[in-house]
Amino acid sequence: MHEQIGEHVIWNVPVLGAVHGDTIVMTWVVMTLSLAFFWFVARSYRVDHVNRTQTLFEALINFLADLSLGTLGRAGEPFVPFFFSLFVYIFFLNQVGFIPLKLMGFAYGGAPTADLNTTAAYALLVFVLIQFVAIRKSGIRFLSHLTKPFWILAPLNLIEELARPVTLSLRLFFNIFVGEILLFVISSIIISGVKIGPFDLSLAAAFVPIAIQFLNFFIGTVQAFVFTLLTIVYLSMAVAEDH
Repeated sequence: MHEQIGEHVIWNVPVLGAVHGDTIVMTWVVMTLSLAFFWFVARSYRVDHVNRTQTLFEALINFLADLSLGTLGRAGEPFVPFFFSLFVYIFFLNQVGFIPLKLMGFAYGGAPTADLNTTAAYALLVFVLIQFVAIRKSGIRFLSHLTKPFWILAPLNLIEELARPVTLSLRLFFNIFVGEILLFVISSIIISGVKIGPFDLSLAAAFVPIAIQFLNFFIGTVQAFVFTLLTIVYLSMAVAEDH
């Protein structure tokens, strides 16, 4: 088996240097799928009656809206489209690994979120967004929260602040990457023709990938929600109304 765990197609790009070409290609695939999805949802509103597509996705939007307003107060309303788009985009990033492109002979495949570069980039973007919104709302006074409840805790509060994008990226990366490792191990067992006495382990393992794919789908969905939820929680510390 030629594929290795964590193996990437390397592109040498001027200025940027070596980049993971397969991650870039699959990310663009997901961006295309996301745009097509939003076009499909928007197109459903052209009809005069309420259809099942509108009902389904309005339920998701209303759920995120309630979550945003409940956490952020009225200040969270403008961010609802962003949270919905973020959830859908991360969901597709996680689930595109379902398509066995590499097994079909393509050079590119896998979930972009199984690459730490991807999850770190999106976690950093969320972190920068939160800082921007907070400073825009409260000015430089926003940084005073680092000295609460006592100024002596400022170093610990700063570490906690900087650790948020790290934990956000690592949580998403490891959950998706471990799923790909499981599929890799099971595929290796199936191809290797492993037998333990009269028991054909490879034959028995042939049914396992189906269960793992369902598990990965569930984990990918949950992690997309967790990433969005943590973004809402972190943003609430910057723009939530005082109660």
